[in-house]
Amino acid sequence: MTEQKPVSDTAATKVTLPDAQTVTSVTHWTDTLFSFRVSRPQSLRFRSGEFVMIGLMGDNGKPLLRAYSIASPAWDEELEFYSIKVPDGPLTSKLQHIQPGQQIILRPKPVGTLVHDALLPGKRVWFLATGTGIAPFASLMREPETYEKYDEVIMMHTCRTVAELEYGRQLVASLQDDPLIGELVGDKLKYYPTTTREDFAHMGRITDNLTSGKVFADLGIAPMDAGTDRAMVCGSLAFNKDVMAVLEGFGLREGANSDPKEYVVEKAFVGEGV
Repeated sequence: MTEQKPVSDTAATKVTLPDAQTVTSVTHWTDTLFSFRVSRPQSLRFRSGEFVMIGLMGDNGKPLLRAYSIASPAWDEELEFYSIKVPDGPLTSKLQHIQPGQQIILRPKPVGTLVHDALLPGKRVWFLATGTGIAPFASLMREPETYEKYDEVIMMHTCRTVAELEYGRQLVASLQDDPLIGELVGDKLKYYPTTTREDFAHMGRITDNLTSGKVFADLGIAPMDAGTDRAMVCGSLAFNKDVMAVLEGFGLREGANSDPKEYVVEKAFVGEGV
């Protein structure tokens, strides 16, 4: 493995492509997780929950791009992203060193399945995520349409350690005081974070907490019902498959933009960007 080097000028500060955007802030949450905000192209229109391709110039002079969910809502004047740091990852080994004022490449063609249009109308929606899979839900939890469409919004987020939950915890804590959507959120949002490797108030995998009924008991809510419940899923390929089996056990069916059903899964993130 070659020694890590800071992002070079050619990789981060002298992007000359028309898709270049400027980094406005960077937050390092743990030694493996960071978030950053960049300028938003004036022409970019997206639905909360969608993703775009972002990246840097590679050492060979060609763009090195990966799919990243936009963590900020559609109304935000900037774009936010949440990422892991892979020490020898082609992109994140460089991306983790970006600083405000530097530039990244952003291809302004948003796509994705974690959007309200891909679900049939319902009364309660579940956001199910592991790790940085919370990114699209960071967007959707700040989207007014979420609270206009549903009576209850349940955010289940599982990480290995308590520190890895901090990005989501701070975001959820800020919502009630948000001047734009605070009143809409009210008491509709229920946050259920869990850990798998460190003691915490709630522990265990999302699949186990659903199948055992523990999450329903802890939150004092009715079990999942295909007639009223909708769900969105974002995590690793293995996590997605396991959660899909659980949801289908409750009678929910997988939908898509072209064929709305009771749940949707984002399948674009199976590599470095998850």
